[in-house]
Amino acid sequence: MLFWKILFNTSILIIIYNYIGYAIIVYLINKLKRKSAQFAVVSFKPSVSFIVAAYNEQTVIGKKIINSIQQEYPLSKIEFIFITDGSTDKTVSIIENYPQIKILHNSERKGKSAALNRAIAAANNDILIMSDANAFLNKDAVSYIASHYISEKVGGVAGEKKVLSTINDVEGVGSREGLYWKYESFLKKIDSEFYSVVGAAGELFSIRRNLYQPLPDSVILDDFIVSLKAAQQGFRIMYEPKAYASELPSISIKEEKKRKVRIAAGGFQAMYMLLPLLYFWKHPRLTFLYISHRVLRWTLSPLCLIFLFTSNGVLAVTQKDLFFSGIFVLQIFFYTTAYLSQFISSESKINFLKNFGYFSFMNYSVILGFFRYISKKQSAVWEKVQRPSETFSV
Repeated sequence: MLFWKILFNTSILIIIYNYIGYAIIVYLINKLKRKSAQFAVVSFKPSVSFIVAAYNEQTVIGKKIINSIQQEYPLSKIEFIFITDGSTDKTVSIIENYPQIKILHNSERKGKSAALNRAIAAANNDILIMSDANAFLNKDAVSYIASHYISEKVGGVAGEKKVLSTINDVEGVGSREGLYWKYESFLKKIDSEFYSVVGAAGELFSIRRNLYQPLPDSVILDDFIVSLKAAQQGFRIMYEPKAYASELPSISIKEEKKRKVRIAAGGFQAMYMLLPLLYFWKHPRLTFLYISHRVLRWTLSPLCLIFLFTSNGVLAVTQKDLFFSGIFVLQIFFYTTAYLSQFISSESKINFLKNFGYFSFMNYSVILGFFRYISKKQSAVWEKVQRPSETFSV
């Protein structure tokens, strides 16, 4: 029984540490240490290159362009580069209506990493800001991001991602994903205050051009790897919540699954490519955050959920102990509710129970992503996810 008790205790500790414990530790350390200097100075207006990679985005590309050129930033200091490799719809012709946009088009579609390599090679400025075609920014996003570069210690800046709720969100994807990103935003904030963000989101992030390392075409999570390779060189990746990108959620759980599994497969690829980040003696603070926030979530935590349930079941049956029996009953309730939550209406007063299902769904997607990665079936070319046709203003 000793083996099962060790497995039970280890599993529950890793899960608690990964999702709650590490955040508490970092938050308390941030509170105890002297408040770090704020690098952002909004009056600092360096020249920037604003890059958008778009593939068959005719439904949103016009709005994206208008959203971009309406940034409250000196237009003489922004170079707009839109790259449209492989697009076969009207995306290219729509962009051509805007002479202030430099368009790079290639009929061959190699994926976003290849597109970024081409765009950055063509960029003329030292500060690069990347954004997705379906993500819309607040009007002073560029100002807040660029302001951080007044400090030479800053190698990049991660903006905030906001997932919008929609009218016809029958399955509650938007509200669940939105809640997840509020949690992620909190972690990015405390990570940044402690030392550095560990992985930016592609909806809105920035990097110094001299820190950008060209990516292999096979890379899946370009934003994650680009930002962490910059941090690996000894620079901080700051978090800027006043610069945010808003996007609509996937139209259904089935569509969201495409995203989640792809991200998980990309996570395993990224961990292999970023093995030097595990060398704790080289960059202890970054490694601590990287393992606590990312590595555990993509590796041990999903496994520990399985180990916890299995070991708890064995102990509940073999040990006459109310503790083990009580925890096992709670687990059965949790996973039963997680399964049944798909049948709960988003309008129901108990729709918060859908969070149980979403947590399980995310960890299940990580497991699927692992098998997708080792089977080498995950292409770097993005399979577009269907989103609601609703419009919104920023």
